[in-house]
Amino acid sequence: MSVPVRSDAELIAAHTSGDPHAFSELFRRHRDRLWAVALRTMRDHEDAADALQDAMISAFRNASSFRAESQVTTWLHRIVVNACLDRIRRRQARPTVPLPETGPAEPAVPRDAIAEQDTKMAVQDALAELPEDQRSAIVLVDVEGYSVSETASILGIAEGTVKSRCARGRGKLAKLLGHLRNPSADANVPDDAMAMRRREGR
Repeated sequence: MSVPVRSDAELIAAHTSGDPHAFSELFRRHRDRLWAVALRTMRDHEDAADALQDAMISAFRNASSFRAESQVTTWLHRIVVNACLDRIRRRQARPTVPLPETGPAEPAVPRDAIAEQDTKMAVQDALAELPEDQRSAIVLVDVEGYSVSETASILGIAEGTVKSRCARGRGKLAKLLGHLRNPSADANVPDDAMAMRRREGR
């Protein structure tokens, strides 16, 4: 006879009652999406892993505070987002210069793959330019596909606030990423004309 699958709420209750396996099962169930949110918010694998670890330690220790007023997944995502924002604030207070991830050699991958990666990096860089509140809303709604209602619950804010943050964030992203839709006019300038511009300091 198969063992019935416990709900998220049942796993939380079991964990707080002393079940040593319940929280691990809960984490495995939602790990991929929690990781995706952390990575999109932090933009760095190591920072995202640290933030996710901070969040899960917090959730593990404070599971008794879960009041079932929202879904367990909403509660978990709120903890992850808060852990990410805490790390971002600490990092901004102690800015560091990131080391380059690759050496000077040209990567041995097709040009299309390089262009696709460049686009992804441009989007990530643009997201990093947004204020924390707008970035969190954009990541949850536009990147991860949560509804405005779900995002409001995760962030603990009103739905109207989610909509306004997304609207402002999208406006800024449109400006920051405009070059992806409208490449520089120099792309159509002949090489000899470009060389002349450089010589003339233009």
